[in-house]
Amino acid sequence: MGTVNTQLDDEARSIFTRLGYTVSGDGAEFTAERGWKAVRVTTMAEPDDPPESGCLRCFVTRRSEAREIRRRLVRTDPDYDWAIISVANDDYEVVRAPPGPEASA
Repeated sequence: MGTVNTQLDDEARSIFTRLGYTVSGDGAEFTAERGWKAVRVTTMAEPDDPPESGCLRCFVTRRSEAREIRRRLVRTDPDYDWAIISVANDDYEVVRAPPGPEASA
């Protein structure tokens, strides 16, 4: 299973790098920064309990696991903005993104 996790970790780093983020850190958790935004990225090959704290978080998982991770996050309602990216083959999709800044009138 270590190879699967390493592959998912590499895919997550690649996605954020292609999106213009500077990526730092090793393993299943790393930081992706662009401009003012620093996102704590956690890869999850299998659903796990979400972290209790954070600011901006993104969970990267296989497409088959995304629904369960979303369910756990909705159920626990953590006190941070979160997103989920699901990965399948050489493609990814944003399953859920945090709300954007509100437009001022």
